[in-house]
Amino acid sequence: MENLYTVIERIEDGFFDKKFEELYVDKAVSERQKERYVSLLNQYHEEFVIDDVSIYSAPGRTEVGGNHTDHQHGRVLAAAVNMDTVAIVSKREDNIVHIISEGFNIKKVDISNLEINEKEAGTSEALIRGVCARIKELGFEVGGFSAYMSSEVLEGAGLSSSAAFEVLIGTIISGEYNDNAIDAVEIAKIGQYSENNYFMKPCGLMDQMASSVGGFITIDFKDPEKPVVEKINYDFDSSKHSLCIVDTKGSHADLTDDYASIPTEMKKVANYFGKDYLREVDINEFYSDITSLRELCGDRSVLRAYHFFNENERVVDQVNALNSKDFDRFKELVKDSGNSSFKYLQNVYTPKDVEEQNLAIALAISEKILTDNGVCRVHGGGFAGTIQAYVPNELLNEYKEAMEKVFGENSCHVLKVRPYGGYQFI
Repeated sequence: MENLYTVIERIEDGFFDKKFEELYVDKAVSERQKERYVSLLNQYHEEFVIDDVSIYSAPGRTEVGGNHTDHQHGRVLAAAVNMDTVAIVSKREDNIVHIISEGFNIKKVDISNLEINEKEAGTSEALIRGVCARIKELGFEVGGFSAYMSSEVLEGAGLSSSAAFEVLIGTIISGEYNDNAIDAVEIAKIGQYSENNYFMKPCGLMDQMASSVGGFITIDFKDPEKPVVEKINYDFDSSKHSLCIVDTKGSHADLTDDYASIPTEMKKVANYFGKDYLREVDINEFYSDITSLRELCGDRSVLRAYHFFNENERVVDQVNALNSKDFDRFKELVKDSGNSSFKYLQNVYTPKDVEEQNLAIALAISEKILTDNGVCRVHGGGFAGTIQAYVPNELLNEYKEAMEKVFGENSCHVLKVRPYGGYQFI
């Protein structure tokens, strides 16, 4: 911990400039973050009147490859981005976790009681209690802290603000009470545990893992109890492209059935072969039995399974392209992934309302501007929400202007891949 006023002085004097640029990648973003941190430090002191503090950060994430493969124990490719949640923190002598978070009303949590509370389901309090419970179960120390928190991770844009929050809580407990002894992979698993058991929402591990580990990562979920995580050492900035997430402002209302139908139909195909998940099915047997599968499972189930098998292998090719620094090949594979999601997975618009196709419009406009120079694809779960585009820097202004003309001001978010996951700044 360091003196709050000393930290402010060092930020303003440029002492942490290199650290800001490494964490946020973009110099313009780094300058804005310096102002943000100073503001948060001042607001923290206003609320808690404590001078000695630590600072922690956890990033949002973007799915790069492996669209809808994780729930079938497949492979994914994801990356941390330079939008994050930041917390100014100090330890407490009691077991109270007191978080003041901009835009949220988070109640104090007494972690003397780490039992599951069904009334807390779906709340930030549940995530805090669940993270602390799992850390204690694993034999680590837990304790109270006060925090002033601010998030720039967009909600509803497929960047996973909840995973960033879970990772941030785990990183704080690791730093304040365990000398940072809980590794990034374990913190991700702790976040998933909390979301599944305390927040009471089923989720995979991709979001938490990408946020916690940082940079590009690939995860193989063949054994979901022991996922194989590999960090990919690729400098995205060297590609001379920017990653754009475009919020098409589509409604998420009544899409639960659309999202649920994908794993349900994929499992229907797996069950035909006596398996629980498509990853367990022999692809040659799948192709041999397509006639029977069409009759018993339906054409869309067959097409979605076809997407899974090809997307699962495509992730391997994407990883190889990044490892060999072949960004052109990587872009080709992103385009293939997007086309597969549109044609076979069919998650670009809901069949319940064919008049509203925001994602398809965004993809069409993107392809017109980018031609063969960049690529775009549906982002995340699909049906509404966002697309992802890899845009050459020289086309960035034109692209952003065109997308915001259609979808509104600040609908196009320009991001960089952040090399760090959960992070103790000081």
